[in-house]
Amino acid sequence: MSKLTYFGHSAFMIEHNNYKILIDPFITGNPFAPIKAEELAADFIILSHAHGDHYGDTENIAKRSSATVIAVNELANYAASKGLKAHNMHIGGSYEFPFGKVKFTIAHHGSSSNEGEYMGEPAGILLFLDDKVIYHAGDTGLFSDMKLIGELHKINIALLPIGDNFTMGINDALKAVELLNPELTIPMHYNTFPVIKADPDKFVEMVLKTGKNAKKLNFGETFEF
Repeated sequence: MSKLTYFGHSAFMIEHNNYKILIDPFITGNPFAPIKAEELAADFIILSHAHGDHYGDTENIAKRSSATVIAVNELANYAASKGLKAHNMHIGGSYEFPFGKVKFTIAHHGSSSNEGEYMGEPAGILLFLDDKVIYHAGDTGLFSDMKLIGELHKINIALLPIGDNFTMGINDALKAVELLNPELTIPMHYNTFPVIKADPDKFVEMVLKTGKNAKKLNFGETFEF
């Protein structure tokens, strides 16, 4: 049995086959994080893009635990320049890691460091873990190729932003569920800042009314799959 733990915003820990995989580890400064960055260790850290609320505590955690950072080429180079182990990838490419396969998809957003340096394209993340597929959409607006992603890959769990302003809002995320057709959708990227205030319970209710499945994870909650 594998585990998915939600740390608020877009930060998740996946535990699979004795590996710990962190996605977008924004812990310090995250008002909903139920844990301190110093308490986290990982074998791999996957980044959707470079903005501070996603790159977050990558350097702290990766240096302490010797984690490998997986990111698009420019962001991986940036991580390497900070002394981290990095694996460079890019949109559409996939690679087999010890825990499973990673594939990056497009995402409509931006990506720059805190210093304003260009960090390549933002990305969505597909994780292939034995017979399960998890799709972390990253920060993105709605795009029609989500239908293609859903047709190419039978998605078991979709992690979708609903906070609006910087990403999809609830209505666009509902359309994304229709296009992706996942077995289960979990909302993310909401309420961290006033400008992305959204009601995850409302989103879940709307998804359920369409006959599809959705679940809100509380901050710190672990879901087994």
